[in-house]
Amino acid sequence: MAESAFAFAGVAALLTISPGADMALVTRAALADGRGPAFATTLGICLGLVLWALASAVGLAALLSASATAFLVVKVAGATYLVALGVLALRRALRGEPPAGGPAGGAGGVASAPARHPRRGSAFRQGLVSNLLNPKIAVFYTTVLPQFIAPGDPALAVSLVLVVIHVCLTLAWLSGYAYAVARAGEVLRRPIVRRALDALTGAVLVGLGVRLAFVQR
Repeated sequence: MAESAFAFAGVAALLTISPGADMALVTRAALADGRGPAFATTLGICLGLVLWALASAVGLAALLSASATAFLVVKVAGATYLVALGVLALRRALRGEPPAGGPAGGAGGVASAPARHPRRGSAFRQGLVSNLLNPKIAVFYTTVLPQFIAPGDPALAVSLVLVVIHVCLTLAWLSGYAYAVARAGEVLRRPIVRRALDALTGAVLVGLGVRLAFVQR
């Protein structure tokens, strides 16, 4: 069991640190609103992983992996969502619009308490929805994860341990990444830099959405 857990941790770590939609969303939240909303996005992503694990346990993820129609529906919804977020970032870059709610808190910004909480809630929802609409997570939990469960092992118990490892790695990596981006916020949120990063993040999100639209099971 321990050997399988270490092997899985290595695979999950590589998956976690690979640039993708999760890192793009955390970057967007950190630059637009600061450390708090970026961490909220991370929590939403991690909750999505937990829900995918539960879905896998009851067979829903296996259905997505086996059913071409179900996979296509989730894939198109996820791709559309990422493209929509990317287009919003690109529009903000082109118009030079400030982040919603004014200057961000966190690393150097100041915002009133009433304005911060809605942004955190919105960031949490974006992280959660983006993760839940990513069918590749379902495929990962139904095809890759079982390879680390040895014959005779209690499948459900081992699966839960592996999922906890994946969630902890994701939480640690994205939280550290969000902190680093937010710490650089004074420079990164200067108007000209922020517009350039909004454009880059928007382009990345659109690109990831298009890529997801063409991904195969």
